[in-house]
Amino acid sequence: MFTKILIANRGEIACRVIKTAQKLGIKTVAVYSEADKDARHVELADEAVLLGPAPSRESYLVADKIIAAAKATGAQAIHPGYGFLSENEDFARRVEEEGITFIGPKHYSIAAMGDKIASKKLAKEAKVNTIPGHNEPILSAESAVEIAKGIGYPVMIKASAGGGGKGLRVAFNDKDCFEGFTSCRNEARNSFGDDRVFMEKFVEEPRHIEIQVLGDSQGNVVYLHERECSIQRRHQKVIEEAPSPFISEATRKAMGEQAVALAKAVRYQSAGTVEFVVGKDQSFYFLEMNTRLQVEHPVTECITGVDLVEQMIRVAAGEPLPFKQDEIKREGWAIECRINAEDPFRNFLPSTGRLVKYQPPETSMEQAAPERFGVRVDTGVYEGGEIPMFYDSMIAKLIVHGKDRAEAIAKMREALNGFVIRGISSNIPFQSALLAHPDFGSGNFNTGFIAQHYGGGFKAEDVVHEDPGFLVALAGFIRRKAREREAGITGQLPGHEVKIEHDYMALVNEGAGRHQRHALHIDEFVGNLGEAHVRVGDRSYRIVSTSRLNDIRIAGTVNGRPFTAQAERGTAKNPLAYRIQHNGLAIEVSVLSPRAAELQALMPYKAPPDTSKFLLSPMPGLLVQIAAEPGQTVQAGERLAVIEAMKMENILIAERDVRIAEVLAKTGESLSVDQPILRFE
Repeated sequence: MFTKILIANRGEIACRVIKTAQKLGIKTVAVYSEADKDARHVELADEAVLLGPAPSRESYLVADKIIAAAKATGAQAIHPGYGFLSENEDFARRVEEEGITFIGPKHYSIAAMGDKIASKKLAKEAKVNTIPGHNEPILSAESAVEIAKGIGYPVMIKASAGGGGKGLRVAFNDKDCFEGFTSCRNEARNSFGDDRVFMEKFVEEPRHIEIQVLGDSQGNVVYLHERECSIQRRHQKVIEEAPSPFISEATRKAMGEQAVALAKAVRYQSAGTVEFVVGKDQSFYFLEMNTRLQVEHPVTECITGVDLVEQMIRVAAGEPLPFKQDEIKREGWAIECRINAEDPFRNFLPSTGRLVKYQPPETSMEQAAPERFGVRVDTGVYEGGEIPMFYDSMIAKLIVHGKDRAEAIAKMREALNGFVIRGISSNIPFQSALLAHPDFGSGNFNTGFIAQHYGGGFKAEDVVHEDPGFLVALAGFIRRKAREREAGITGQLPGHEVKIEHDYMALVNEGAGRHQRHALHIDEFVGNLGEAHVRVGDRSYRIVSTSRLNDIRIAGTVNGRPFTAQAERGTAKNPLAYRIQHNGLAIEVSVLSPRAAELQALMPYKAPPDTSKFLLSPMPGLLVQIAAEPGQTVQAGERLAVIEAMKMENILIAERDVRIAEVLAKTGESLSVDQPILRFE
């Protein structure tokens, strides 16, 4: 067994590998860029080596620097994590040539499966079901359009070296195909240094289901059941679960056996994933093989009890797999939500900056010890740390394990309620809405689920709460609790003491100066239990909570049922209002005396400034293109600018016909949120 390994990655996955290495008594070496000098993985490791500047092409993607760091620190092996160099054949081969063990598959397996064109041909030879398509590199956008016509729309345009949703587009017509090919090729070149693109038929109403495999150096290969990964946005997974609520035992077995056959065909050693697209009739076709650890591996660990990182390390050290296929169990149901730094209410634009507050829910499962039936958080961040613009948007992975799917969904919803993130935006409200959707609950979904239900974007009204009156009642509860505390302060001027009212008016902010009004009646608190009876209109809530007034996370019971919610006093525009959040819904509510509410209704509303004559940057990022010049008329739907953030190209288009008056930013400039780029006439 190794005594020291280097982790050639950052963030959550670097921390994850370090945890398992510590469990095995192995020392670890972290590598980091200048942007990550204070990162959590650097702190957790026994040693750390600076690679270079923040851009990954100057740090995490430089093989020479990583190999030099391993040799300088005496690391006997390198674990690549996922992304970056994890599926780079040249890197794996060079590591081995330098006498260092690569904790992953051999370079020839990566070569065979890492190239999506070659892998499809090999899959056919191994008698694995494959999708019709054009498996040779496409050289131009014009050729792409002609090939797409031959295959028949819709088609999927994919970068040969792509992954993680990058270098991938779906085209439904010639225009989509022409533009998608160009963007696909650019993203592939920038992210992977390989701009080869191919095309295949897009299976409509598909499900994305993948099989986890493990192989050792003795030729043993097993599959550890499947993961359902159909809930995707822009081809990036949002929620993953294991097992799938869709496939039958017969389909599971057939997919697993084909995955094993493919792995054996390439002499696969280590953990890997064979991805399939599955039709509604349970027909399935090979998509690709990811020759690395997957982001969503924790759900497999939960249902099988197998630490996949540990097995990767043991296999790399020459040990055989400790189990056979019939010894792999499947117990309970696991779900993973990817918590990303993005604003779902602004078309999921990246959100970077400092984590002013970061309080994940309480956990009962450890990263390196797949214990059962609890909550687990895999993360690489900490409160006060930075979310930089140079890397992907993941803050954490939230994983739950229940006895069945219904219990897992309930656990996940409650865990999301208790996940406190401030300073940047996160996709937690979106995750909550997805989990509450009846089609998700019933398992009636496919990869088009998000496009179907949120095709026009995600809006506040898309968050459907089963009882929004509870949020108003909770605000009243907190306000009354604060008044109780204020009334107990000694030294108050006689005749002017704080009075504890029973009746209030709650004003829920609806924007543009409008408020929804709710009459509240609150009975006295009972003993020291933090209990009150709150009436909102004709509904009554018995709330019990001993959480402190300065706690953001509020836990207790309402009408005898446990709840976790979030509450804060003061918002950017109203320091006296409360912000209450539960099950994805967030409201801004002021709890006033009836007289104060009457006076508030007389206050004038000040409208925000008109910015319609400007193109504003919706996110921090690098301005890589300005597609318009002063005096040029641009039609609705045409490109205005391109901003690169978190390794993704974000195209800004004209919402209406406009004439450009002035260019206010320069190509290559680092933009801040709401920075003007163009001014319209």
